[in-house]
Amino acid sequence: SHYLTAEEEGARYSLHENDPNDSGYRKFLSKLVDPLLDRLPPGSVGLDFGCGPLFGDCDAPAVAAMLRDAGHSVSLFDPNFASDRAALTRTYDFITATEVVEHLHHPADEFDRLDGLLRPGGLLAVMTSFQTNDDEFGTWHYRRDPTHVVFFREETFRLVAERRGWTCEFPAKDVALMRKPDEVDAHDAAAAARQRGVEGAEVVTEVGSK
Repeated sequence: SHYLTAEEEGARYSLHENDPNDSGYRKFLSKLVDPLLDRLPPGSVGLDFGCGPLFGDCDAPAVAAMLRDAGHSVSLFDPNFASDRAALTRTYDFITATEVVEHLHHPADEFDRLDGLLRPGGLLAVMTSFQTNDDEFGTWHYRRDPTHVVFFREETFRLVAERRGWTCEFPAKDVALMRKPDEVDAHDAAAAARQRGVEGAEVVTEVGSK
């Protein structure tokens, strides 16, 4: 009942300045982009999920621009700013979600969606401020943004990955890098699907305890 409306959320998101020409912003994003680039084959095809608004006359927000500069193809999707759902009908070698997952009203469903969009061996790169201090949660600036409705620890991402058969690593502060296996055993996939039924409750319980 405390969530903002979609219109209120969109108004706040439109204030974001994803300027790909801002060197300081590119440095901030490089803690996700650099380890992802280290793991991508040349000419990979990706999706910037929740890409945010375009800045000025730029062709892409900063993350997508940095990855395109490195020779990769990057599609855009954002329900407010790049809403062509055709991007959600294709599959990708990698997906980025930068400062996105904290906004998700139904995170388990969205991770399932991303799993379906990833090709075998594909990478999901996520950046969000990890919640690490229960005592300071009430005054934490990240919690005080009304569009931030779910928070993650390393343990949370390990759970997300485990439920889908992904591997998970943390190459930098506040960055989770998850990989879908090259080959998915049918029995393992069915077991993971059954486990997903309880994942939503487990994530809510973890978040609610903060």
